[in-house]
Amino acid sequence: MTAISRKAVILLAAATFALTACSTKFQPGRDPNEILDEEIYGDRGRPRSTIWDFFAGPQDRARVGRVNKYIWNASLEVLDFLPVESVDPFTGVIVTGYGTPPGGGRAYRATIFVKDPALDARSLNLALQTRSGPVSADTARAIEDAILTRARQLRAVDSKL
Repeated sequence: MTAISRKAVILLAAATFALTACSTKFQPGRDPNEILDEEIYGDRGRPRSTIWDFFAGPQDRARVGRVNKYIWNASLEVLDFLPVESVDPFTGVIVTGYGTPPGGGRAYRATIFVKDPALDARSLNLALQTRSGPVSADTARAIEDAILTRARQLRAVDSKL
């Protein structure tokens, strides 16, 4: 083997290694975004910890646990007919299972994300769905309005104390 062909083989091997190191795991039949989420968040839905998390500064730690308590409690009260599957007050996420409202015939499930400590409509994200798919925007908006109204009532009661 000549020196030029040896260099070409080494260069080709290095390029192949570099390209495969940059790729994600391809699994036929699975959504690539789902695979990427698993790589980032793991199987428990929380970001995986790495050695570099130790060096993350205080700005990351200041965000933990800062959700609006009135929206949080109002969400749990308004959607009390849904069984709670998981709650994480540090990130502001509430995930429920399917449940039927009193007097209703359709089962719903919700994911609530309280993303800000302010008592504001922008602090609340609600994803509501039935077994056949997402609900209409009007239905979701009505539930959001009920949650925000209850949150304001809870704040008013606290301010009178």
